[in-house]
Amino acid sequence: MSDNNLRPVFDAGNSSGSEPPKTFNFATDIVDHWASNPAKVALIAENERGDQQVLTYRQVSIQSCQMANLLAEQGIGKGDRVIVMMPRIPQWQIAMTAILRMGAIPIPCITMLTEKDLAYRAQHAEASGVVTIASECVKFDTITGLKARICVGEPPSGWTSISESERQSIEFRSPTVHADDPAIIYYTSGSTGSPKGVTHASRALWAWEHSAKHWLDLGPDDRIWCTADTGWSKAGTSILFGPWSRGSAVLFYDGPFDPAKRFDILSRHKITCFCAAATELRQLILEDVAGYDLSNLRHTVSAGESVNPEILTRWKELTGTDVLDGYGQTETLMTVTNRPRNPVKAGSMGLPLPGIEVAVRTAEGSVEQRNASGELLVGLPNPQVMLGYWRDPERTSSTRLKHDGKEWFVTGDNVEIDSEGYVFFTGRADDIINSSGYRIGPQEVENALSSHRAVRECAVVGIPDSERGELVKAWVVLQDGFTESEALIAELQGHVKSTTAPYKYPRRIAFTDQLPKTVTGKIRRNILRSKN
Repeated sequence: MSDNNLRPVFDAGNSSGSEPPKTFNFATDIVDHWASNPAKVALIAENERGDQQVLTYRQVSIQSCQMANLLAEQGIGKGDRVIVMMPRIPQWQIAMTAILRMGAIPIPCITMLTEKDLAYRAQHAEASGVVTIASECVKFDTITGLKARICVGEPPSGWTSISESERQSIEFRSPTVHADDPAIIYYTSGSTGSPKGVTHASRALWAWEHSAKHWLDLGPDDRIWCTADTGWSKAGTSILFGPWSRGSAVLFYDGPFDPAKRFDILSRHKITCFCAAATELRQLILEDVAGYDLSNLRHTVSAGESVNPEILTRWKELTGTDVLDGYGQTETLMTVTNRPRNPVKAGSMGLPLPGIEVAVRTAEGSVEQRNASGELLVGLPNPQVMLGYWRDPERTSSTRLKHDGKEWFVTGDNVEIDSEGYVFFTGRADDIINSSGYRIGPQEVENALSSHRAVRECAVVGIPDSERGELVKAWVVLQDGFTESEALIAELQGHVKSTTAPYKYPRRIAFTDQLPKTVTGKIRRNILRSKN
C-alpha cells in the first residue's frame, strides 16, 4: 500500500469545529493504523556519536504492545499514572505509546528535574509507576507507592530492565478509552505555589492532529524535526501526537546544541519541517550554511517565545523558508498560528486555527473579538482545552469565564486583536517567566532561594533578554552577618540548581535592604521589573 493512500482514522482538520469520536486511543487508532504498512517509517533516532536507529510504525506498534504487557505484569492498569522521564531516545516514544495503549496516564518529565521535583509529582498525582534511564533511578529511591519501576540500561536493585519487554507477547488487548477519560498530565509552573498538573483527555490527543495539519502542514511523506525536550507539551505537538497523527516520520536527536550539527541533520535527513525555539534560531542565523543542502525544508515553525523580526528576515535569507510563529499553552495546545499560504503580519502570532474562537477580556470587563486589547480568551467547548488541573477544582474554576451565555477559557496572557483577527502578544497577565521557552514560576525559585541560610527574604522576576526572551532575576534581602559578594551570588545560584530543576536558577542576583510591597504585604514585582 502506498504511503499516500494512508490517512488517519480521525482527521481533526477535516472541518472547523469537528467533534471528537466517542472513544479514542492514540496507540490503537493512530499508531496501529499506520502500522498497516509494515515499511512506513515512524522514527529516526540519532545521538551525538552518530548511532542511528530507524523504527517503523509496525515496530512501534509491536514494541509498545510488549511494553504494555510488561507494565501490566507489574500491576499497572487503566487510569494509573506513570512518570516517564527520559532523554531523546526511542524508548520514550515506545513507553508513551505503551502507557496510552493501556488506558493509563503518562506524566512526561524532563531529566533535569530533581528528586524533590519528582517526589512532588509522584505524590500529587499518586503515581503508580515510573519509566526512566538507569542513571536517573536514584532520584526515585525515596518515592513510595510505585508498583512498576522500569529503566533503560542496567537496572539497580528493585528495578526491571526495559529489555524484559522483549519476552512479552506482541499482542495486547486495550481497554475502551472514552473521549473525556484523562489521558496525559503535564506539570507546569504556576505564578504562585506548586506546579500544576495540567490534565488532558483523550479527545486532546485526537485534536493534536489539528495543528499538525494546519500549522505544521504535515502529511505522510514529511519528515519533521522538533528540538523540544520530552517533558513539554511541545513534544506532543511536534514530536509525537501531531506528526504521527499525520503519518509523518519524526527525527529524534539526542545530543547537545551545536549550530553546525543542526544544519548537518537538516541536510542529511532531508527534513521538510523544522521546529525550534527562538533562542536556538538566534544562534542558528549566525551560521554559514553554504555547505548544506536545505532544499527539502519547506518551512520552519517556532513557539514558546516571540521570534524577533531580524530572525525572520535572516532565516529566510539562509534557508529560503519562513518562520511560522505560533501560540499555545500546555492548557490549550496550539490555538493561534501563522500558517503556510496565509499572509504573515510582522510581530503577530497569527490567526486562530480553524474552528477555534478567541477573544479578549478588556480592562472594562467586556469581551471583544476585534480591535481590542486585553486578556486572551479561548472559546469553549474545545477538545484541545484541558480537562482541568489534576485534583484542583478551585484552580480549574478560575480559568473559566461565562459572559453573555458563552463560556471561555482564560489564558492569563495579554494580547491585542486587530480588525482582521490577527493576534499580537503583549505580555503575561501573571508573573510567569518565559525564558528560552521554559515557563518558570517565580515562587518555585523563591522557595529554593529562601532555604539558603543567607537569605532572609527574596523576590524573583523576569527581565528582558535579547537571547532568551527573559532572564530569571532574584532580589535578595540578606540575613544579618552576611555580605553581598560575587562568591555569595555563585553560592546562591548553585544552591538553587541543587534544590530545583537547574534551568530555573537566577542568572542575575541583586541585593537590597527591603522589597517593595503593597499595604497588604504582597511583593510588587512590577516595581522590581522596572529597575532593570
